[in-house]
Amino acid sequence: MPFKSLSVAPSMTPSVNPCLNTDFYQITMAAGYFQHQPNSHASFELYLRQLPVHRHFVVSAGLSQALHYLSELSFSAEHVDYLKHHPALEHLPEAFFTALSTLRFTGDVDALPEGTLCFAHTPLLRITAPAMQAQLVETYLLALINYQSNVASKAARITQVLQKYRSQVTHQSPTFIDFGSRRAQGPEAALHAARAAYIGGAVGTSNVAAGFAEGIPVTGTAAHAWTMMFNNEKEAFRAYHETFPQKTILLVDTYNTLQGVKNAIEVAGKDLQGIRLDSGDFLSLSQAARKLLDAAGLHKTLIMVSGDMNEQRIEALLSKGAPIDSFGVGTELTTCRDTPSLGGVYKLVERTVAGEDTPRYAIKSSASKISYPGKKQVWRYLYQGKFTHDIVSLDTSPPQSKIPYDEIIPLLQPVMKQGVVLNESRSIHHIQNRVIQQLQCLPDSTEKEANYPVYLDSSLTTLYEEMKVRTTR
Repeated sequence: MPFKSLSVAPSMTPSVNPCLNTDFYQITMAAGYFQHQPNSHASFELYLRQLPVHRHFVVSAGLSQALHYLSELSFSAEHVDYLKHHPALEHLPEAFFTALSTLRFTGDVDALPEGTLCFAHTPLLRITAPAMQAQLVETYLLALINYQSNVASKAARITQVLQKYRSQVTHQSPTFIDFGSRRAQGPEAALHAARAAYIGGAVGTSNVAAGFAEGIPVTGTAAHAWTMMFNNEKEAFRAYHETFPQKTILLVDTYNTLQGVKNAIEVAGKDLQGIRLDSGDFLSLSQAARKLLDAAGLHKTLIMVSGDMNEQRIEALLSKGAPIDSFGVGTELTTCRDTPSLGGVYKLVERTVAGEDTPRYAIKSSASKISYPGKKQVWRYLYQGKFTHDIVSLDTSPPQSKIPYDEIIPLLQPVMKQGVVLNESRSIHHIQNRVIQQLQCLPDSTEKEANYPVYLDSSLTTLYEEMKVRTTR
């Protein structure tokens, strides 16, 4: 039976406005607020109820994109028209759709600086805005911050491992590079992952667009297809060396790995900047490759390894003395295979009504999904340069602590006021430095256990109990 020709469908997402990249119930609630809470301002906090398995801390990431999204928040005429004709919305008053067409974000944002290490109960971000605005942004912010923070946290765990070892060649910690674009859940996720991986400590990415957009160092050489395109391995290596004489890094495991190392040495000689191993027993192969390189006088030639790397496999190799200088980390990093979802939530904590001076606090008291009332601050206590504990309190003054400390840092900082970004965003290199410095401040036990102390201040728990009584009458 002959095949039928099929017409090519147009793109499913032609210039989709981020306002529509949301859950439909955000739109329905916004419509309800427009009619029934027109004078209410709401404060929502985005936080983790608990740390996920395999995460002993979380690295906050995605704030720069979040602020850009809020700054650009608007509905086009085309998208308002689409909503107007949705069966569930077509009965709504024209005034609601007019409000959508003129909507801009006019609220305030307080957040952790990107690259801050945080734990359960810590708000990564707080939105205070007219109720309709504050509700509409929930889905997009959660998707953005949950994913980037998850990848950045995974990257930081890899960085923690690498910091314990020294390269035989560079005499610095081994490095790792983001190789995960092809495994990401779509091209946009690949860009976000590359950014988050760099924040968490990667020295570069294979993603060219991420380099262009974020200034992340871009790196890459050739795949197995390059070697297979030529009659033999030496011919392929020779062609690559002639093309990139100053940047000759050769993938040596297409056929026979150790013979590939010998061929690379013969072809490139002193120009051989590095070799890459992508399969096999990385411990024995890296050791044998190092001997071959050193015997040829190539003591500065680097050994790179890629192929299903994660922090556990990296530590297993380095702890046994594998002479590996750099790792390409892809699938495990970009997909966060061990903890695919961070689980951050976005909860209403208080609201104010025009003409009233006292906020109306909000809680959720259902089992295992408690949310505490009121705008909060997270106070980080340090002693002799090490983090000792955090206390979450109402956004007032720092609580007294019985645990010794010599410094207190308020973590949440104002970053947007009345829809205007307050400070110029930090460069991604500055954010990465913050992560690396903070990793040095963690208690040693936090590397292996999720035991960093985070306390809820008594004023917060007392207010929760009072609200619980009121709301269950």
